[in-house]
Amino acid sequence: MRTAARSWLAAVLAIVFCGVPTARGADGDAPLLHTTFRDRAVLQRDRPIRVWGQAQPGAEVRLTFAGKRARGRADADGYWQAQLPAVKAGGPHMLAVASGQSTQTISDVLVGDVWLCSGQSNMELQVWRSLDARAEIAAADSETIRLLTVPTAGSPQPQRDFAGPLQWQRTTPETLRDFSATCYYFARELQKTIDVPMGLITAAWGGSHIQAWISADALRATGRYDDGLAVLERYVTDPVAAAAQWGEIWGRWWRERDGAADGDEPWRADATQAIGWREAPRELGAWERWRVPGLAAFDGMLWYRTTVELTAAQAAQAAVLVLGAADEMDVTWVNGRAVGSSYGAGDSREYALPRGLLRGGDNSVVVNVLDTYRDGGLAGPASAHALRFADGSSAPLGDAWQYRAVPGTDWPPSAPWQTAAGLSTLYNGMIAPLGRYGLRGVLWYQGESNTSEGRRYADLLRSLRSDWRTRFGDGLPMLIVQLAAYGTPKSQPHESGWAQLRESQRQVAAEDARTGLAVAIDIGDRYDVHPPNKQELGRRLARVARHVAYGEDLAPSGPVPLSAQPAGEAIAVAFDDIVDGLVAYGADGPIGFELCGAAAGSCRYADAEIRGDMVLLRAPVADVARVRYGWADNPVVTLFDGNGLPAGPFEIPVQ
Repeated sequence: MRTAARSWLAAVLAIVFCGVPTARGADGDAPLLHTTFRDRAVLQRDRPIRVWGQAQPGAEVRLTFAGKRARGRADADGYWQAQLPAVKAGGPHMLAVASGQSTQTISDVLVGDVWLCSGQSNMELQVWRSLDARAEIAAADSETIRLLTVPTAGSPQPQRDFAGPLQWQRTTPETLRDFSATCYYFARELQKTIDVPMGLITAAWGGSHIQAWISADALRATGRYDDGLAVLERYVTDPVAAAAQWGEIWGRWWRERDGAADGDEPWRADATQAIGWREAPRELGAWERWRVPGLAAFDGMLWYRTTVELTAAQAAQAAVLVLGAADEMDVTWVNGRAVGSSYGAGDSREYALPRGLLRGGDNSVVVNVLDTYRDGGLAGPASAHALRFADGSSAPLGDAWQYRAVPGTDWPPSAPWQTAAGLSTLYNGMIAPLGRYGLRGVLWYQGESNTSEGRRYADLLRSLRSDWRTRFGDGLPMLIVQLAAYGTPKSQPHESGWAQLRESQRQVAAEDARTGLAVAIDIGDRYDVHPPNKQELGRRLARVARHVAYGEDLAPSGPVPLSAQPAGEAIAVAFDDIVDGLVAYGADGPIGFELCGAAAGSCRYADAEIRGDMVLLRAPVADVARVRYGWADNPVVTLFDGNGLPAGPFEIPVQ
């Protein structure tokens, strides 16, 4: 294919240099094609090819590609779309578009299978951070695996275009280094059996919540996010009023949370409750470094407060509150009114204040900061925080900050306009601009940011699947990565949000023939939430794809539980999708099983024995109602099949 590519490219260059314009558009320099359609793109094979872009309003648009032709017409806003007939895998081809005197041509276009790789930081994790990265990058050389990274951007409303430029790239050491490791290793493995060009689109954001990736219509259909979506809609036209509205919702959450004390509203300008407030270090910064024992490893919320004295002339001006970076999320009040909320560990904050909020004399500034991972807090020094006025002057907030820690992990809701933690924001900024680009399937690696709502995650994952199928096509295959192990193993059975979320992932995958689950429990890292062995993960995802997307008759992802039933004094768990029998590593029987009663806290570790395609379990539990396996953030699990694939975590009833 490389020889053919060079010959074809030489011919195209000859045509170009004979005077054919290649990048002119409707107004003389704007391209006719949407930014996703660029040189070196991959288009989805064996199905009609949707193409779109911008032209003069009402103008006809003509397309040619691989001997196929199509026409479209721009609407009153200049938006046009057309559909080319299906094309078999191959290329390279040239896509030519013309409208009036404007033309655009993109070259070196392949036809194959296009995969969208999305999620949070484990999908975003680059090849240079994976195992054996130096050798992997040095050996990168593929004409037929093409890479496209969607710029990270959130938006309160759906966008037609991306926040930054796009460029399809061939796989080389230079282009691969910063590309998604999971996505690339998946395609490289898949090409061993599916010998067609692969187009890889990554749209991922570290720390993102699943709610940010679901459209507003789909979230509204769940019936759980009406208040937040109403605020988001208002934010589009009036962010200052939306911030105040969100402050009321946030305050209601604070008052209704477990253990809330009557009258405890730290954001109020006239708050008199002083219990628990302490003097903060003048330099502020990460609270883990304050040498306060209770904060040395604290993940949760801290309140900050200070006052700033203003003259009447200053208070009468339009003003912006400027804060340094807050790790990770803040909600900020001035004189008892919420003025803003942002997500982002390294980003400073600027919140416009409504006129009339400030007053001559003392003004209160209160900031609630939530941190869920590593260092947290309001950045210093204290002089970094100020009020900036319309006349160009500013008033520092001073260095007399106080703080108050909030016990527990009952973490607050996120403002709906926040990028990675909002509602629909990443769908609007990173998925909607893809239009209805043809896809073979989706890889989804996300959930670490939703482990506090593991049970609800199942419905959210179903909503995302249905939502994206509405956009990209009914029956779109979806490959889900079940969360890898992370954290310190426990010595006794316990409840785990990570385990509950894995169970939600398992259930959603099991209920739909076009959805598959890649088990990663055994390739996690207790010390790193970003396990580097993405090569093995890519191999497992490719195997799942061969079953789910290509219809191969093979066990996709290791042993799966079928049932749990009494068997004398034991409980027998039957398994399916086993290749070459069940195997226990490191012990006479598999480790990681629990028998449980119906009540919480009733689980006990079980002795386990392999019997053919079953595992027999025994534990001192009366009235056994449930079987759990791998039920921990970082469980010790040793059950595999002879093919080397692990049984994934699960919970099933005894029947």
